[in-house]
Amino acid sequence: MEEQLQSPTPQPQSAPNIDALLNRLSQTGGYDLEKVKKAYAVAEEYHRGQMRRSGEPYIIHPIAVAEIVADLQLDTDSICAAFLHDVVEDCPGDDNLAMIRREFGRDVAEIVDGVTKLVRIPFETKQEESIENLRKMFLAMSKDLRVIFIKLADRLHNMRTLNYRSEEKQRSIALETMHVYAPLAHRLGIQKIKTELEQLALRYLDPVGYEEVRKDIEKRYGENKDFLQNAQNKVAERLDSYGIHYTIEGRVKSIYSMYRKIYNQSKSFDEIYDFYAIRVIVDTELDCYAALGVIHEQFNSMPGRFKDYISTPKPNLYRSLHTTVIGREGIPFEVQIRTWEMHRDAEYGLAAHWKYKSGEQVSEVVDRKLQWIRTLLETEKDGDDLDEFVRPLKIDLFEDETFVFTPKGDVVSLPNGATPIDFAYAIHSAVGNKMVGAKVNGNIVPIDYKLQTGQIVEVLTSAASKGPSRDWLKIVRSGEARNKIRQYFKREMRQENIQVGKTEVDRELRRFGRNYTEAQKEEIVRNVAARLSLEVEDFYNNIGYGGLSVSKLTTKLRDEFTRVVNPSEAAAKQPEKTVRPDRKAEDRSQSVILDGLEGCDVKFAKCCNPLPGDPIIGFITKGFGVSIHKYDCPNAVAGLRKPEDKDRWIVASWAQKPDRQYYGNFEAVLHIYARYSPKIIADVTVCLADLKVTLNSVTTRENGDSMLLIVGLKCSSIEHLKNIIGALKKLPDVRDVTRAGR
Repeated sequence: MEEQLQSPTPQPQSAPNIDALLNRLSQTGGYDLEKVKKAYAVAEEYHRGQMRRSGEPYIIHPIAVAEIVADLQLDTDSICAAFLHDVVEDCPGDDNLAMIRREFGRDVAEIVDGVTKLVRIPFETKQEESIENLRKMFLAMSKDLRVIFIKLADRLHNMRTLNYRSEEKQRSIALETMHVYAPLAHRLGIQKIKTELEQLALRYLDPVGYEEVRKDIEKRYGENKDFLQNAQNKVAERLDSYGIHYTIEGRVKSIYSMYRKIYNQSKSFDEIYDFYAIRVIVDTELDCYAALGVIHEQFNSMPGRFKDYISTPKPNLYRSLHTTVIGREGIPFEVQIRTWEMHRDAEYGLAAHWKYKSGEQVSEVVDRKLQWIRTLLETEKDGDDLDEFVRPLKIDLFEDETFVFTPKGDVVSLPNGATPIDFAYAIHSAVGNKMVGAKVNGNIVPIDYKLQTGQIVEVLTSAASKGPSRDWLKIVRSGEARNKIRQYFKREMRQENIQVGKTEVDRELRRFGRNYTEAQKEEIVRNVAARLSLEVEDFYNNIGYGGLSVSKLTTKLRDEFTRVVNPSEAAAKQPEKTVRPDRKAEDRSQSVILDGLEGCDVKFAKCCNPLPGDPIIGFITKGFGVSIHKYDCPNAVAGLRKPEDKDRWIVASWAQKPDRQYYGNFEAVLHIYARYSPKIIADVTVCLADLKVTLNSVTTRENGDSMLLIVGLKCSSIEHLKNIIGALKKLPDVRDVTRAGR
């Protein structure tokens, strides 16, 4: 028998130490210590002189990553790759990868190469391009699963030392960790890493909430500190009497798990029945059920709180028995019962089985558990069915989304609580604008019906539809649907919007409790509109279609109302100077944030013509400001691998105006493939004119009965360009339209 008690709060990590690691590997056995020592020596030599932001020698990081990899019980090559994982990218040398292959073998070199090639995922926008990037990452890593393990270990140590980064960087890295790496660890079944990543990320994403929950846990744990130990003693005594060999340990719920239940699920502490938990680890599956009987014999079980994950494992193959019981003190606690094999799977996931790999032969257990990764490889071979990859991947990694299907089987991702209206606008603006109803799994449903993952949704449309209702803005959950509905009213209902806007402004002004003249109202509105860089009619139009909320304009309206209608009251305050903004063309340099700074001198690279919505990165040129590239631009990808240019690449992101629109117009180039027709150029230019798109240039190339039109134009964002491409594809002679510089 062995008893353990886990602390309610995270414990500090010891400093990485190569001697301690080597000693541990020696005691574990099965490792080629000479190869490990050689890998450390090479890493130490290549990183010599490099420092981390903490001021420590850089070699501390590879040692720490190797320690985490050793915790996962991975093999010698994995530990060597952990030491060397930054040598290719961060160290000088003509061909460091060839050196690694020569000195340590093909496996180590391929693992290092796989880790090196992984790029940052633009997880904030979970659209198809993000899923495609995620797909590429999985396909690259699935060539050798050890790449994933080392990448997770690398991220875990970076999170442990995140306090040395800027506040903006801390939040950005923590957000990426929470959205990508923690779910990835969960999908691989590595509970130990998943839990710590979530906990560390939460500290930076919501430090106030984190601290509140931590203090509540400490308080509750302190009030009942002996309860958990007493419960363990009672269980241990009864298991001994039945001759069941076991290990028993206790724990309280993690800070992140409590945070989710308190803040996301609006539960109180008293409603959380698994705050305390006891884990019983036994030798066989039969012992699991015997131990369950012993537990239920001792304590009263709570109805509906028993789960058998042994007979029905979770999607990540987690297995265990869970039951919630109530002690004599009236305090509920959870009991988890599993075998040692199940425990290794729960803590280390697929990594727990890697040490059983021998050459190219993988055990049946590993083979079964790797099936979802192999599905990705098969999708890559087929090459024509992204959705077969996207469907399970989205459901596994992004639990805060709902995934439904079109009648043809296409997957559509929506926010939780999304309605058929959200679904319709996710398909196309025209579908949403003509929507008159919807079917879910073949049955008619209300338009405010909450969709569930896995349902098949069909939108009912009518050419006679008068368009969306303004009430839809109160129903939809997705920003995409809300923006498209607003755009419809902005474009199609301008005069009606202006009247609606006037009515809402009048209603707000009347709330201020004083009479005013029409001339005073006009002056108030004119000044508030000027502060927002809008003409008066545009101001009313924005309010009418929902682009501006009157409730958020109350302060500005009240200030102007006081100044115009009651000057004596305004004189007691410092008058606010109303300045008419310059209406000249907007400076596109305002559209990009560089390392947290706005308004920097930037230019947009002609090689890829980035648009708002594209993941971007900045390159500091010599004397010409910062050049903005798409993150996947070939020039950027090649430049990032040059050690001499590495410090000249900086983080960039798109800025937005207060009304969530982007600044300025941007250049884009389209390739239009069409059948030869003497009127094709006229059709294209008329189509662009109807869309109010500025045309910069048109170049044509003829090849028999085919034509290629290279069209330069201006647009405001990726979404705007997609709408333009969609309209051009509908022209009779057009075969395809693609964006150049992709």
